Amino acid sequence: MHFVVKFFPEITIKSNPVRKRMSRQLKDNLQRLLKQLDDRIQVRKDWEKIDVIAPDAVAHLGERIEEVLTHTPGIANFSRVQQFPLGDLQDIYEKTLGVWGEALAGKTFCVRVKRTGDHDFKSLDVEQYVGGGLNQNTDAAGVKLKNPDITVKLEIRHDKLNVVEQLTQGLGGFPLGTQDPVLSLVSGGFDSTVASYLTIKRGIRTHFLFFNLGGRQHELGVKEVAFYLWNKYGASHRVRFVTVPFDEVVAEILEQVDDSYMGVILKRMMLRAGSVIAKELDVDALVTGEAIAQVSSQTLKNLSVIDSVTDTLVLRPLITSDKTDIIRTSREIGTEEFAANMPEYCGVISVKPTTRAKMEKVENEENRFDFTVLDRAIGNRAMQNIDEVMEDVRGEIPDVEVVAEPHGQVVIDIRHPDEEELDPLELPGTDVETIPFYRLSNAFRKLDGDRSYLLYCKRGVMSKLHASHLLDEGYRNVGVFRPEEPHAGK
Repeated sequence: MHFVVKFFPEITIKSNPVRKRMSRQLKDNLQRLLKQLDDRIQVRKDWEKIDVIAPDAVAHLGERIEEVLTHTPGIANFSRVQQFPLGDLQDIYEKTLGVWGEALAGKTFCVRVKRTGDHDFKSLDVEQYVGGGLNQNTDAAGVKLKNPDITVKLEIRHDKLNVVEQLTQGLGGFPLGTQDPVLSLVSGGFDSTVASYLTIKRGIRTHFLFFNLGGRQHELGVKEVAFYLWNKYGASHRVRFVTVPFDEVVAEILEQVDDSYMGVILKRMMLRAGSVIAKELDVDALVTGEAIAQVSSQTLKNLSVIDSVTDTLVLRPLITSDKTDIIRTSREIGTEEFAANMPEYCGVISVKPTTRAKMEKVENEENRFDFTVLDRAIGNRAMQNIDEVMEDVRGEIPDVEVVAEPHGQVVIDIRHPDEEELDPLELPGTDVETIPFYRLSNAFRKLDGDRSYLLYCKRGVMSKLHASHLLDEGYRNVGVFRPEEPHAGK
């Protein structure tokens, strides 16, 4: 098998030193990735292209080689070719007939030739000679120069003839490792995963930073999608996955900060923590999945206030993207199912969030915040190589029992007090307690261990996350209350 890899056009217009550096990096990346398949696969580079040559003994790896080439940043397209020594026009026709003869049956076709080097014929001569021969000596439906069923592509490079069997579009972008690294804030949803993909595609080594607000199940889900992104698009370079436990930070915000400023201040706390970790990793920029006005904290005014908390550069690849475009990209890169099933932790939701945060008000609110809580969260961060996180994902996660109707269990309403007050949960004949989710971890251990408990929240997401977290800590008397029909607490 022989593949001819073409560089992304932005590489070819760079200055000679930059082009050499980028093409060499792409060659090194492909060598590293393809060696994992079989070390007999050869990768050769010249000024215009990269040749990937796999001996017949590894022909069974053809699809896996194509998979690597399709998802490696820096490639415009690649062709699977059959390569021959260059002969005269008759020889070129015969070689082409051997590859394409049967496939042309009943199809219209044309022949297109790209030629490099000095020859005693022109590209048009080859197209006419080969096209005429194929038209006369196959069962083709005829030559059609515009919009044919099949385009037979030939590449003549000096003394070599490449008969192209198949052309496949590549990922584009720059080779990974040609740009400075970044630290991407990931939640596992559509936005942060697509933003991370875009930085990887641009040739940026992308580390992952996860703020754990919702327990082990959410963390494992985010690790799984981060590993998928890295393994599919960025596996030529090892990166880190950093987890920061942020539940105490959330609790402190909920206790101390004015409702309308909770979202903005949470983002500021994340950037503070991210900047510390970025410095430790020798990274100069943070990446987020924010887009203008997608939610209240993402207005230009609020983003300006959020960014002012740090001198670290904050990149937002999706800043002008529509949600439909983001979801479509997620589908194309294979993360849609992850994101659609990822538990969205919505613990800091303001009833009336501000869209025009004022710095003076932000500073006053943060004066009541105990920053030792943030320092402790940063100090308790966990850092892993990305190829190690799947060991956690493969570990056993306790199943959470979901109950539609309580039978003797105590139902614990874990919603925020403001939400619970506006829409109290009423279950005649069932004991109901109210413990806000941010106090649940400490409060649960004080409950009667001989009774069973069902956690409740409006959407059933936080309740499942916290139940899973408690199960992971060893409790076995907890499940989730998820009613089938609307009731007073819905």
